[in-house]
Amino acid sequence: MDGLDIRPGTRHLLGRVSGSGELAAYLRILPPGMVFPEVGLGRLVVASPYRGKGLGHRLLEQAFCETGQLWSGKNIRIAAQVYLKKFYLSHGFTTISRNYLEDGIPHVDMCLTNS
Repeated sequence: MDGLDIRPGTRHLLGRVSGSGELAAYLRILPPGMVFPEVGLGRLVVASPYRGKGLGHRLLEQAFCETGQLWSGKNIRIAAQVYLKKFYLSHGFTTISRNYLEDGIPHVDMCLTNS
């Protein structure tokens, strides 16, 4: 957790397993202006037993629906781990920065333009 998790306007999407309610996936949505001028998405994570089942794709699509309802027409920006760049490109994001290190992990900024 960080201070952004509890700020007003932050949204948390949870992917839970039917029946048990176990948390399988998570994504955080930050309103425009909180970190980036655009809507911010981050912390997309899928628990290892559930990887490769499309949960990340489904959670990201749900985030697009949520952000469209809350901030229609606003662009979406992410600080993506470089190894996930292809995943985000497949959802329409474009690269807008060079690679950089964040917490010792290679990242790149990416944006999804909505009009």
